[in-house]
Amino acid sequence: MATPANPYSRRKFLWIATATAASTIPLKGCLGNPPETTGGSTTTNTPTATGTVSGPAPETTKIRLGYIPIVESAPLIIAKEKGFFAKYGMPDVDVAKQANWASARDNVVIGSDKGGIDGGQWQMPMPHLLTAGIITNGQKVPMYLLAQLNTQGNGIAVSGKNAGKGLGLKINDPDYIKGFEKTEGRKFKAAHTFPNVNQDFWIRYWFAASGVDPDKDIDLLAVPPAETVQGMRNGTMDAFSTGDPWPYRIVSDEIGFMAALTNEIWKFHPEEYLAIRADWVDKNPNATKALLKAVMEAQQWCDRPENRKELVEICAGRNYFNVPVAVLRPPYEGKYAMGDNKPNVDNFKSGPLYWKDDLGSVSYPYKSHDLWFLTETMRWGFHDNAIKDFDMAKKLIDSVNREDIWKEAAKEAGFTADIPTSTSRGIETFFDGIKFDPANPEAYLKSLKVKRA
Repeated sequence: MATPANPYSRRKFLWIATATAASTIPLKGCLGNPPETTGGSTTTNTPTATGTVSGPAPETTKIRLGYIPIVESAPLIIAKEKGFFAKYGMPDVDVAKQANWASARDNVVIGSDKGGIDGGQWQMPMPHLLTAGIITNGQKVPMYLLAQLNTQGNGIAVSGKNAGKGLGLKINDPDYIKGFEKTEGRKFKAAHTFPNVNQDFWIRYWFAASGVDPDKDIDLLAVPPAETVQGMRNGTMDAFSTGDPWPYRIVSDEIGFMAALTNEIWKFHPEEYLAIRADWVDKNPNATKALLKAVMEAQQWCDRPENRKELVEICAGRNYFNVPVAVLRPPYEGKYAMGDNKPNVDNFKSGPLYWKDDLGSVSYPYKSHDLWFLTETMRWGFHDNAIKDFDMAKKLIDSVNREDIWKEAAKEAGFTADIPTSTSRGIETFFDGIKFDPANPEAYLKSLKVKRA
């Protein structure tokens, strides 16, 4: 495979990788790692506004929002850098880089008053698990889910060791993976960045759709990206559920290839979300709507193709992702080199989108999507089956999902044309033909052949 222009050294790549490393250590009481505060870019930006500055004044101009340096966080960064937070009366929003998902979890537990964060970017269903105390040693931290930040921007990478084995969107030879231990002396080994959330779900669905049980047939682990990539390089790691900009580097550095993009697994799927502590929202309802208006306008800005060059330059900068522009540009153009003799992808709508897609709103937090994530939680028996049934799941969703606040903010900002008419996006169809009907999640669960439930 030809080496792309402007290659970077492997040492440099691994150094960059540590910026998104995810911890697998358990929570120890309420202790967290203080977030890294970003001071913003060195340029002064003026918002190119489309929304209306209306509604009551915010109760506060300050909040600390955590983010992980991956493409899902772009709306928070752009709202800060392009002045949208300031436009809506929130000039003192602190966008704070988190070392990893475990740190974000710990920091929202302690809150900004004690050096943590008030909320920010989350994999799903972390806001629900925090609310129920499921991932905080029983300490409940009620959260409100306020908006979806993006769709897509993820994929399943496979190490070069496994090239030519038919590992694409559909696994042509599941027995190759199931029989790995007999031929290689160990099970097929795959990784994701944090257990029981988005990237874990994507790779589990991919394996299970081809009859591979991710709990029995392989070793599936939560491993920091830098360690995972090094394992793919030396042949000790076989697959990785990864987000942009990792796919570009994995293929261009000839570490491996892309088996599938999550856009292929589930077109325009829900990805990561904005969620804030419920006590902060309850205390600051006007400030919450101001934040949402700013994020909504940032999402619209992010989706305009003419803004993508500047988006890449801002996010790639030292204060945020700290990666070369050349690494971040391809996914934002919808260009993915797949490798392993697979045709490359060149479609703007295959990359990350933030405001609208072919199915409607990206930003709106559909309750039907919350239900899918919690149904998958039940499917795999996560958290010792702490979410016991659909009645419990729906009650938890109703307590966490604040689509009503999203609608109020959209109306005040004048984004009325983009307000969905239903809390459900309707029946969702996956690449293997399986359908999820949020009106009948039991049928979906029964239709799945590989599961713990």
